Amino acid sequence: MVKQFHQVVWDGRLRRDWEAILRLAVVEDLGTAGDWTSNALAPENAVGRANVMARRPGVVAGLPAAEQTLAAFDPRLKWVPQTEDGSPVSPGQCVGVIEGPARGMLAAERVLLNLLGRLSGIATLTRRYVEAIAGTKARVYDTRKTTPGWRRLEKYAVRCGGGLNHRGGLDEAVLIKDNHLALGERRFTPAEAVARARQFVQKNAADTAMPIEVEVDSLEQLDAVLTARPDIVLLDNMTPSQLRAAVARRDAANPAVELEASGGVNLDTIRAIAESGVERISVGALTHSAVALDFGLDWVG
Repeated sequence: MVKQFHQVVWDGRLRRDWEAILRLAVVEDLGTAGDWTSNALAPENAVGRANVMARRPGVVAGLPAAEQTLAAFDPRLKWVPQTEDGSPVSPGQCVGVIEGPARGMLAAERVLLNLLGRLSGIATLTRRYVEAIAGTKARVYDTRKTTPGWRRLEKYAVRCGGGLNHRGGLDEAVLIKDNHLALGERRFTPAEAVARARQFVQKNAADTAMPIEVEVDSLEQLDAVLTARPDIVLLDNMTPSQLRAAVARRDAANPAVELEASGGVNLDTIRAIAESGVERISVGALTHSAVALDFGLDWVG
């Protein structure tokens, strides 16, 4: 059975990530003096109700953080979700209702919408990639090309869109790349590096079952490294014809090894990449190029 990377879910660790970001977000908006506009125009005891509305079609993500976000501005604010993460939304659809003190609601508006917009944008783009390879055996994975501090949140959004998480950090798996092979006076072949990494993990790691992956950029390197039995081989910037040849060579030499295609992946190319027969396709664009999904706050009384 092929070893898998840790998959992000909404849990206490993710809540702590958002809590740390939220502290900075509150300071960014309120500073030391608070919301001058709302304090000037909204009576201190005013209460109200507002709907958080989708302005564009997409896939929603980040709703479990809404209550936590509102509480940072006013613990009396109430959040009532109207859908759940991973669900498609249409323009004009309400994804949640906020009730409570007007000043707190107005102060929290932008932080909440920024959160939902960013994560839902990632989920929406991921869903497009997943749908583009429907019917193949390939799976879409994210990368570490994430916003600093937001990694687990953004990887959670990828899961909401139907994608899978690659390693979350350097401590979760071994991924041997070209710079590791070229490091220092001792240059390793990919096969030598796999063997050395496996020995090191078995001796030193608490999780000795962590995946060992190695990057190759030629079919000749692939042939050599398959003898070392890595869990995954990353095929870097190969054409669909090269990928098909790689799959055939893998099937003949060591069918238990999974192949991951990376580099040059976009919505125009991913179908041909998936049809080559690789099991995994990693896409940095899921997180580094996603456009925020547009949400708005509509006051209803």
